[in-house]
Amino acid sequence: MHQGFEIPVDKLQPTAILFEDLGLDSLDAVDMLVLLEEKMKIKVDTERLQKVRTLQDVYLLVTDLTSAAHLKN
Repeated sequence: MHQGFEIPVDKLQPTAILFEDLGLDSLDAVDMLVLLEEKMKIKVDTERLQKVRTLQDVYLLVTDLTSAAHLKN
């Protein structure tokens, strides 16, 4: 998040709200989706992404999807 979106490291807290605290917008959300899918080799459902509000939500979503992907293999 720090490098891809130029967010100061001190703002990267689990409870940081993506749009309000970190200043992300809808285009940033799409960029984040693409970045997550490429880096983590996962497919993020847009509906699930819309429920993500905080950095902790992002972490939990990625953890859930990567765990599910490992179970399939």
